[in-house]
Amino acid sequence: MNPARIPQEIVRAYRFVSIPNISDAMDKLGISGHPMGVYRMWDNCPKIVGAACTMKLVPIAESKVSPVIGTLEAIVAGHVGDVLVIDGGNNPVFNTMGGVAGATSVQRGLVGCVADGLVRDIDEYKMLNFPVFARGPVQTSVRNRCGYAGRGMDVTIGGVKVRDGDLMVGDENGLLVVPKEAITDVLKIAQTLKGIEDSVIAAVRRGEDPIEAHNKVSYDALTAQGKK
Repeated sequence: MNPARIPQEIVRAYRFVSIPNISDAMDKLGISGHPMGVYRMWDNCPKIVGAACTMKLVPIAESKVSPVIGTLEAIVAGHVGDVLVIDGGNNPVFNTMGGVAGATSVQRGLVGCVADGLVRDIDEYKMLNFPVFARGPVQTSVRNRCGYAGRGMDVTIGGVKVRDGDLMVGDENGLLVVPKEAITDVLKIAQTLKGIEDSVIAAVRRGEDPIEAHNKVSYDALTAQGKK
């Protein structure tokens, strides 16, 4: 298995800030990485945090390479702690991820899957405690319905470009793509914003006027670009 690409202390730290905290930090830095229409596939699906291991599926007329074999190749090429990111072109007909691929991912040390498309075998992901984010469930197989275009390339998830190695983060609030060169900066700002929001909540609970508590921290300016 290939070694992890993101230090464990960074992964752990991202688990302690919410998707809204991270999204606000990205707003402050002017980073657009907010996929739409791709959500966790069941209640209590674990939070997803890991480097993107990208792959792409295309219409069968564009590639005769088996999507099953291609997916397995992408998984084997991935690193411990990676998230398998599948650009399925938002195809509404077949699955982009199945139970065998999920079990193989766990065996190879991957920590989740994000698919711009549909998935099946959700019961198996639950048993594996393997988080999966996608556009929805489906029953039909990927076999003989599309081709494999390759791995490690730029792909699109929910309208957002994802590069191999970018950070994928998702919970019940949605999914984010943090550019690999901004992982540390986004984390620092997200932690700061979390601390400020926690202080506002604490002030309100102490009985302070909620509007005053927000004004004290210049709440609306917290996500403004260029504002400290």
